Amino acid sequence: MYEYDAGFDRATPALVAAPGTAAETAAVVAACARAEVPLVARGAGTGLAGGAIAPGGVVVSTARLRRILEIDTESRAALVEPGVVNLALADALAPHGLLFGPDPASQRCSTIGGNIGNNAGGPHALRYGSVVQHVLGLELILADGTPCAMGGRAPDRAGYDPTPFVVGAEGTVGIVTKAWLRLLPRPEAVRTFLAFFADVESGAEAATAIIAEGIIPAALEMMDAPTIRAVNAAFEAHLPADAGSLLLVELEGPAEECEARHERIVAICRRGGATDIKAAANEEERALLWKARKLGYPALARLAPNNYLMDGVVPRTKLPETLRQVAVIAERYGLLVANMFHIGDGNLHPTLLFDAAVPGTTEKAIEASALILKHCVEVGGALSGEHGIGVEKNQFMRWVFSDADLDTMHRVRDAFDPSGRMNPGKIFPTDEPPRELPLERLKFRFAEDMWV
Repeated sequence: MYEYDAGFDRATPALVAAPGTAAETAAVVAACARAEVPLVARGAGTGLAGGAIAPGGVVVSTARLRRILEIDTESRAALVEPGVVNLALADALAPHGLLFGPDPASQRCSTIGGNIGNNAGGPHALRYGSVVQHVLGLELILADGTPCAMGGRAPDRAGYDPTPFVVGAEGTVGIVTKAWLRLLPRPEAVRTFLAFFADVESGAEAATAIIAEGIIPAALEMMDAPTIRAVNAAFEAHLPADAGSLLLVELEGPAEECEARHERIVAICRRGGATDIKAAANEEERALLWKARKLGYPALARLAPNNYLMDGVVPRTKLPETLRQVAVIAERYGLLVANMFHIGDGNLHPTLLFDAAVPGTTEKAIEASALILKHCVEVGGALSGEHGIGVEKNQFMRWVFSDADLDTMHRVRDAFDPSGRMNPGKIFPTDEPPRELPLERLKFRFAEDMWV
């Protein structure tokens, strides 16, 4: 099971270590340093970019580092270990009227350490931002086994603060063993509703109009027709079978403000051609609306033996054009495609559905995904909104960054890990991918052929 994460690539590690304390983690890292072998930190394995696979190296699992060490209600901060599952933290905070803003769709199983490594987002990133906005401080083990602390319980410390750099570094600079997290008060009121549209373009234009109106919902999600049909078939969600798309909108804040914004958004959706609007009357109904959204991926997984869940970002104004291009590319390669994504911040998650047992189909999916990401870059977007780069997109980094940019990034990383042994081969493009990763060799070739 340590050969792969939720992405495509796989490779067999030489050894797996599962330390139970920060001291044991430091000892493992120091042993790897003495032996001059590479190592990769791994959380729950829910990553989608191949960031936790280790061709021949040592995997350091953080699964046993799962204690919530402190909840400071006065400072609104929590000290946790990296193996704490998102949902376990949410449950522990609920009695205190507090929450941890980021809530990845994999909340039931993903861990804080993986969230930090990939700077995870999620449905509520539109309002709260991604993980980097919610990490106050870190304790990590450097490549030679030395513990290092940065930041802390108090926000906005003076001097250099490398904490935001470590968040999103995908384990290439050290292994996190503790994290101080910023906590938020639970909102006074929450309004959640679905708006249905005849097609994806209408829904996307309505979402853009909501933001243009100056309204920033807590969450603004979209599902297209194939995803709606899949959720209905798998879980009897009773969503309108003829809907071309749906927007899930959630508002948080003072009750009067939520009600006023709800009325404005409903009016915007009506003007944009909404065919129906369903609002949750209570917490139970709200949970059902979110369940329909969060069950989208398992519903799609029933449609084909294999799928490729992608992650790219485009400006909101480019969403209709990009969704049309995604459909064109999928059709060109004979692949089914479905879309469910964080439309509020332009974070797309096209899902390509196929059968890897058919010769050449995996290669088609890889090439189609590369074309989709290339389009995202060409319209002013980014390679990743929350899944990270890993080995999934490292060969495409030159589409976005110059050699000087990449050299600067390398020099900052080298300040933490001069040996380059911490999660090697991730994030940065390589001159030649390792033989153990045949899919990365494909991506390497596609990246060269599709040079921007």
